Amino acid sequence: MRPSEHLYEMELAVRDYELDLQGIVNNSVYQNYFEHARHEYLYSRNIDFAGLHAEGKDLIVHRIEIDYKHSLHSHDRFRVTVDVEREGHLKIVFVQSIYRVPDDKLIAKARVYGACLLQGRPVKPETIFDPGQLGL
Repeated sequence: MRPSEHLYEMELAVRDYELDLQGIVNNSVYQNYFEHARHEYLYSRNIDFAGLHAEGKDLIVHRIEIDYKHSLHSHDRFRVTVDVEREGHLKIVFVQSIYRVPDDKLIAKARVYGACLLQGRPVKPETIFDPGQLGL
């Protein structure tokens, strides 16, 4: 396996029930792939959603931009990458891509804009966790 140039990546496979009538992955399913990889990335950094929520701290998504480049088909293997950027004082941007395995063809890319809330109010990410913990 090649070394990754991303903060995090994981490999998955298309399941038949994710296909639409055209025999390709339904466009809405890509959001699930991106979300699953983001959550696994955060867990790998010891950031626990349930634990944070119990403390009145929440990480929310408020905007997603997805560019679809090519389609995935039944049983295709693919990898989802995660990188993180700051935008301004409050926003965290997850920069993500999906690549088909083994040819590394770009399938989709996304920018997922998130924010941190404390007791329902927006706060700087460092109020919730150490920015280094997130890879910023």
